[in-house]
Amino acid sequence: MSADTRSHQAPGRRKPVQQRSQERYGRILDACAGLLDEVGATALTTKEVAARAQVPIGTLYQFFAGKEDLLAALATRNLDHYLQRLDGRLAEAAPVGPARFTDLAVEEFVAMKRAVPGFGQLDFGLAGAAVPAGVRDDKHLLDAGVDNNTAVALRLQALGGELFTAGDPAALTLALRVALEAADAVLKLAFRGDPDGDPALIAECKRLVRSYLAEQLP
Repeated sequence: MSADTRSHQAPGRRKPVQQRSQERYGRILDACAGLLDEVGATALTTKEVAARAQVPIGTLYQFFAGKEDLLAALATRNLDHYLQRLDGRLAEAAPVGPARFTDLAVEEFVAMKRAVPGFGQLDFGLAGAAVPAGVRDDKHLLDAGVDNNTAVALRLQALGGELFTAGDPAALTLALRVALEAADAVLKLAFRGDPDGDPALIAECKRLVRSYLAEQLP
């Protein structure tokens, strides 16, 4: 599966160019991810993130306008890493049909939720119901023009390539968005009482999404 997995960022976010700045930028995002697991998105502050990353608060604000921008950058990095990892799994499993694509997509999401710092709190948007102070628009962290799950659906559609090229592209995007919404709900339930995710609910999530997409794909 070959696809453009570049992020579609909201305008105005500054990305570092020099190696030293890139290192600081990554360290700030790592600190944000670690603190999310410790205190959650509501209690997270840019001051604490800067302290954890061992950079002056002014350095943080050189890259991020505030808390919302910081979370948006981490969500974007999460999505980029997810797509890269999923692309690798798809290449190893090739050839891949829609059902296998669905299973691998769910499995990689679960794997990151178990192991990647901060992913359980944020993933590709805010995973919790409460919108923390300092965040005005948690539904458009990945892309200013579309909601988070639509942005993810578009990236998955591009990654799937020939699997999602037949039929109306807009209808396929909508189907993937609905599948993501359904998967989100079931996986939140799976991880609500089990830090590793309830295996039975994870299996049901796969079955649900496979069945739905089988009806939607031409």
